[in-house]
Amino acid sequence: MRKPIIAGNWKMNKLVADGARFVVDIREKVPSSDEVDTVVCAPFVHIPFLSEAAREFHVKIGAQNMHYEESGAFTGEVSPKMLEDLLVDYVIIGHSERRQYFNETDETVNKKTLAAFENNLLPIVCVGESLDQRENNETMSFVEGQVRQALDGLTDEQAKQAVIAYEPIWAIGTGKTATSEQANEVCAHIRQVVQDQFSEEVAQEVRVQYGGSVKPDNIEELLSQSDIDGALVGGASLKEDSFLKLVEAGQNAR
Repeated sequence: MRKPIIAGNWKMNKLVADGARFVVDIREKVPSSDEVDTVVCAPFVHIPFLSEAAREFHVKIGAQNMHYEESGAFTGEVSPKMLEDLLVDYVIIGHSERRQYFNETDETVNKKTLAAFENNLLPIVCVGESLDQRENNETMSFVEGQVRQALDGLTDEQAKQAVIAYEPIWAIGTGKTATSEQANEVCAHIRQVVQDQFSEEVAQEVRVQYGGSVKPDNIEELLSQSDIDGALVGGASLKEDSFLKLVEAGQNAR
């Protein structure tokens, strides 16, 4: 049985003091990591404190991006080796906002995914279609291409540990949410793609999240679906009470 994973993506929000208060407030309230993985993905400036503050508790810390090189003349970038040094657990790779605004491609997503594993980081690989692609019945083929290229070159053991986040672009921050059936249909297809690319064993272990206007009032229905193993959450992860409700739903989902 796959353990649910609830990951909050703060995006470009919270000052350092705000982030510190958040993690200090929740760290003793989150359930055991035996039941659900609780992840806070914060801007780089928060990570040193958060990593230290969460170390003895059931909160994992994630970055929102990284470069695929370990060092070099890449002004403004942060390397996977730096994240490893700060004891970061997860890193979001290929979020649609990175693809849209910062020219992320399937190729760079793949390079970052490989680099994450090389530096003891677990990637949360984001995939998802635009509204035009959904309306033109291109969702499955487009997402399949993203998944295949993102995971290219991974070993079976690495693929099992990867997290794939299905985030339909048209549902991110818009207040629109794919129905639980729509979300599950794509997540099930992602699992089938992983099976075709690796094996049935890998497909049954890899965790597939849903993201896109996830809130406490819709999380339980989403997590009740057969192939949705958690959520990557934006706005609803910024407040302690709503984030803890999401984690509680993850705890009760299996």
